[in-house]
Amino acid sequence: MAHIIAQPCIGTKDTACVTVCPVDCIHPTKDESNFDDEEQLFIDPENCIDCGLCVDECPVQAIFPQEDLPPEWSDFIQRNDQYYKK
Repeated sequence: MAHIIAQPCIGTKDTACVTVCPVDCIHPTKDESNFDDEEQLFIDPENCIDCGLCVDECPVQAIFPQEDLPPEWSDFIQRNDQYYKK
């Protein structure tokens, strides 16, 4: 089960989580051309190893294991899937 980045990331896009990810599964990074176009970051569910390092590093508490995602943010599961289907 992958982790999901939710509402608190919107407008923040702090990339501390990107730095600690051991498998480089959080995108877009500041080096990617679409960084400014996206309002938040996303975790690649196929590459995420569920280590949880990103959860503790996020300064706005925006990252959750999918099973712990607050119900009011359940639409972020689909948002995340859509980002990686592009």
